[in-house]
Amino acid sequence: MTSQEDVQPILDCALEGNRLTAEDCRALLESNDFVRIGLAADEIRKRRHPENIVTYIIDRNINYTNVCNVVCTFCAFYRRPGAADTYVLTLDEICRKIDETIALGGTGVLMQGGLHPDFGIEWYEDLLRTLHAKYPSFQLHCFSPPEIHNIHLISKLPYETVLARLKEAGLNSLPGGGGEILDDEVRRRVSTKCTTDEWLAVMRAAHRVALRTTATMMFGIGDSVIHRVRHLQRIRDLQDETGGFTAFIPWTFQRENTALGRRIKEEPTGIDYLKMLAVSRLFLDNIENFQSSWLTQGLRLGQVALRFGANDMGSVMIEENVVSAAGAHNRADEHELRRLIADAVFTPQQRDILYRYVDRDGSTKVEASDSTSLCVS
Repeated sequence: MTSQEDVQPILDCALEGNRLTAEDCRALLESNDFVRIGLAADEIRKRRHPENIVTYIIDRNINYTNVCNVVCTFCAFYRRPGAADTYVLTLDEICRKIDETIALGGTGVLMQGGLHPDFGIEWYEDLLRTLHAKYPSFQLHCFSPPEIHNIHLISKLPYETVLARLKEAGLNSLPGGGGEILDDEVRRRVSTKCTTDEWLAVMRAAHRVALRTTATMMFGIGDSVIHRVRHLQRIRDLQDETGGFTAFIPWTFQRENTALGRRIKEEPTGIDYLKMLAVSRLFLDNIENFQSSWLTQGLRLGQVALRFGANDMGSVMIEENVVSAAGAHNRADEHELRRLIADAVFTPQQRDILYRYVDRDGSTKVEASDSTSLCVS
């Protein structure tokens, strides 16, 4: 373990505005001094967000299908094609969920599904066009990199072509799901879906067609500190190249009802989570927003995360099926999230998917961060 005396020069380096190295990142993650690391991350958060506002979003996760042609041992949601309990939501069902979201003040939806073996790009285009025509101001934050990779395989089109067509059909932005740990040494052991390079290539292509995306990390799936550092380095390198990530969201593996959960003997603790979040804030110096994962960590630890580098409380999570299938059953409404934010001595502020502030009348204004420009060479 790294001693407190070793950690302070690294923290001073970050606080002086200098970029941390991969070795610095590793030293922080191996250190037991999570309080000092958290204080440094909180200071960086204050500098990036001096207005003392913590944002949240009203949206829901719509999982349009649970049919999936790959096997992920950490997932309790997917069903193999032909299984008795597979489903594909109808358009009416999706619209009913969107109507409910709008009635609660929601501005968008995060829509993801399994990797369906029969859905080519036309299926997704038809869905997006129909939803965009019916809800022209409602944000469609849809389809993780593995889904885009699956469309690419089925339709035999380059990533950029797939994403440009989906954007034309109404796609607003891309979620960062399927990242898990961006290192194939880990990915090969737990999943048969897209590789590290393929995940990054999808994100690069999304940024090239001017779609903003989030970036994620799910750790505790048999990964080591080295794997986690490599993940952060790859996210930072791509952000240097494109500037397309709006936010970073780390969380811990939820093991209930999963094949992997029966094999993993030790899972990350709350301290492990807070340290990862804080180190991410310090190392990913080119990403503006960091989200608290109260869904996986619980509301109380999610609130503490606001003092470990997070400036966003995430979604009220009207509906969530994937993580909850693996054992995360935390729930909150808007009132509860605003109370938690206020009790942590921040001003709560609703935002949209692009981190623009939302007034209660539903209008948006760009104040949270510059969410419009991409720097793609």
